Amino acid sequence: MGLFLDVGYVSLNKKGEELCGDKVEIIRNGEEMTIVLADGLGSGVKANILATLTSKILCMLAANKIPLEECVNTIIGTLPVCKVRGVAYSTFTLLHINTAGVGYLVEFDNPLSFLLSEGKYYDFDRKLHIIQDKNIYITNIKLKAEDSVIFMSDGAVHAGIGMYMNFGWERKDIIDSIERAYEPKMSPRCLASIIGDNCRLLYDNQPGDDTTIVAIKVREEVAINIMVGAPIDKEDDERIVKAFLDSSAKKIVCGGTTSQIVARYLNEAVETDYNYISRDIPPIGMIKGIDLTTEGVLTLGKLLEIIKKYLDISNVDVKKFSDKDGASLLANILFEEATHVKFFVGRSINNAHAGLPIDTAMKLKLVEKIAENLKSLGKEVTIEYC
Repeated sequence: MGLFLDVGYVSLNKKGEELCGDKVEIIRNGEEMTIVLADGLGSGVKANILATLTSKILCMLAANKIPLEECVNTIIGTLPVCKVRGVAYSTFTLLHINTAGVGYLVEFDNPLSFLLSEGKYYDFDRKLHIIQDKNIYITNIKLKAEDSVIFMSDGAVHAGIGMYMNFGWERKDIIDSIERAYEPKMSPRCLASIIGDNCRLLYDNQPGDDTTIVAIKVREEVAINIMVGAPIDKEDDERIVKAFLDSSAKKIVCGGTTSQIVARYLNEAVETDYNYISRDIPPIGMIKGIDLTTEGVLTLGKLLEIIKKYLDISNVDVKKFSDKDGASLLANILFEEATHVKFFVGRSINNAHAGLPIDTAMKLKLVEKIAENLKSLGKEVTIEYC
């Protein structure tokens, strides 16, 4: 297993604004990733345009290894000039990194980023560069597995000004809060949402500025195999189950018939777990040697509902799934733990669904939508139909 670059972020719009003046752009190119957080001058439409132009142009140039000074010159020459203030202005933070944890960090007028290693704060050894009369800080970095880089727009450090704090939520206090909340298996999306949720509370749900938190984590790869549905040809059962089991990946089985096929191959029984009862989601099962066993279509449908909230960057609810129903357990493994996911999708017709508004096409669509959402988070996803 190698290393995987995982990223997550959340954004709060300034009160009364439909558009966020912050923008995050991410480009993955093989084993490299470039990510830019830009904060446009002011708020609303103009700020959104400035931030969007800055993030997209800068991210594209950096991903293509254009020299930094040329990148900055291009940004300065491209941004529209504010008629009132006479400046074309968007602050930014840029991180370019590969799966070995080697890269560089560039900071211009955003709050200073920080490193979280084993739950402890470390600062960067920044070098000041003057480019077009602007102070640009550049850091060469080397991260190890499970290290996280966190950066943010200035809405985070302004949180609480004039309400709960005289000078806002200072950087040292932000760092202290995340150190206290940190748990080793937290995803970057969870780390970002913890800080974002605190900002929301300090703003009393009425943000005085656009606020964005970005977290990047260098993770050990976590592979997941998930089998959904029985093969269309019963003679393929053994071959598909063997392929499903034949790796060090975590194993998930979805569906009653599917679980029976897997259990029969393993010469084990399927036991139902009634310790957690939900009105909406069937109980999970247990098969020795399988990490999670759930019902099929109904559980996957509920998982999609959970996904909508998880992917909403304006939803800063902390991304941890504490419930023990099948959909929540699935969400936790697929979205918080997994880096690589392989679906084994059976296309057989389930006679138990006769007369019900459930068919094979629905199951396939659910799996494809889940796969699309996993890919949108940068996870490696493959689907094998059988």
